[in-house]
Amino acid sequence: MATHPKFEIKKAKNGDFYFTLSAKNGQVIASSEMYSSKAAAQNGIASIKENAPKAEIEDNSEAA
Repeated sequence: MATHPKFEIKKAKNGDFYFTLSAKNGQVIASSEMYSSKAAAQNGIASIKENAPKAEIEDNSEAA
């Protein structure tokens, strides 16, 4: 069982890269899009780390 949240970079069967974000309990709570390079996936992680703390929550669950 994981002891802290973590990003994990993975390689798909087609050779593209993607990452997952796991919670403290090890459950995957987010998966990324596919990236053509590992560096691009790493940049995606960096972007989330930088921008997520500033992100607003937009609730679109109510019917219009």
